[in-house]
Amino acid sequence: MRSQAPALQVFVAAAALAGVLLVYGLSGRPQPARASDKRLRVALIFDVGGRGDKSFNDSAYAGLERAAHDYGVETSYVEPVSGDERESALRMFASAGFDLVIAVGFVFTSDVDRVARDMPYVHFACVDYASSGNSVPPNVAALGFREEEGSYLVGALAGFRSQSHKVGFVGGMRGPLIARFEKGFAQGVREACSACEIDVAYAGATPEAYRDPAKGKTLAEGQISRGVDVIFHASGATGHGVFEAAREGNISAIGVDVDQADEAPGVVISSMLKRADVAVHDVIRDTVNGAFQSGLVVSGVREGAVDYVHTGPHAAVLSPELIASVERLREKLVRGETLVVRE
Repeated sequence: MRSQAPALQVFVAAAALAGVLLVYGLSGRPQPARASDKRLRVALIFDVGGRGDKSFNDSAYAGLERAAHDYGVETSYVEPVSGDERESALRMFASAGFDLVIAVGFVFTSDVDRVARDMPYVHFACVDYASSGNSVPPNVAALGFREEEGSYLVGALAGFRSQSHKVGFVGGMRGPLIARFEKGFAQGVREACSACEIDVAYAGATPEAYRDPAKGKTLAEGQISRGVDVIFHASGATGHGVFEAAREGNISAIGVDVDQADEAPGVVISSMLKRADVAVHDVIRDTVNGAFQSGLVVSGVREGAVDYVHTGPHAAVLSPELIASVERLREKLVRGETLVVRE
């Protein structure tokens, strides 16, 4: 299990987690005005790919950093090396007296549910919580997104942009979550370009599919060889390989989760934005204010939780006419005139 400590004040604690020694750090911050002298302690456990993926994990970490600055909370974070360590990390932080333990990624859902039921005195949050219809434990904030809506918008962008009438989708781990990206993207493509073909590829069926740039490059190269001229990836760090193939193939790519234009300047024409940073920051804010809300909360375009890059310098490669066309579709979505298929 890999752990890192934010700067300023660092201390080291050891805990045996199924035979693994975990070292973690806490950052000291200016103390906020609180009725209690005790600062809130928040732990973040990363999804596959960890900090530095320049995607969903980094977005979540940005929310943690912002909350530490805004509210003076003490923070710690860790990246489990294997699936067996997810539950151990949750239990360690909860047992160590953390007030809020946040897990990033749908793969944590069952682990969070299990640990939260065993430790009802600790608040937990799961970003990308995968609801199975079962009741959410009363001490869990289950944070979800309507990814299909943001994917619909970049799908429309790809459909309007494509000259070959062939676009590609590269997904990470095959399953319900990434299927929402794929279906939303396909619906948007067909809305903008009924004649367009959609070439779909997945990197794998396990969480490792989110950190395999070599596989991403191979999949994208195959799509490019079949005439695809715009590729949208929803594959975490695997997408770096997609960008490399797009650069070498002289085609356009669309990033995911955060603005990824800087990862491949001139290649990434937009990114579907999934605001894990907002979800993490806001659940910490609510906990600090004594307003922690449990249960399932799913947010989309209307709430500003998902979007796509269409303003600012990174949108300069998009024509005003193209942006206007996509924005007309967004307005219909916000007004409820368009329903993007989720399942």
